[in-house]
Amino acid sequence: MVKGTVNISLDDYHKLVDSKEESLKLKSNLDRAVKELQVFLSFLCTREDIEKYVKEFNRQSKTSVININGGIAKIELKND
Repeated sequence: MVKGTVNISLDDYHKLVDSKEESLKLKSNLDRAVKELQVFLSFLCTREDIEKYVKEFNRQSKTSVININGGIAKIELKND
């Protein structure tokens, strides 16, 4: 890690702080949306046999995979 200093304007500093807060809020919203999708998929698993659709989705998806264990769905990112 390189140590040093950076000079930025006060306005830019406040924008940076605000962007961090906005980023944390967006991540929180995204996490909540993922949980809701997992609940929905779990619900569908109890009503329909969706395993063939999940397998096809997993085959085509480049960024995520859906795992279903015991009727509970989990969405995971492939590169995390």
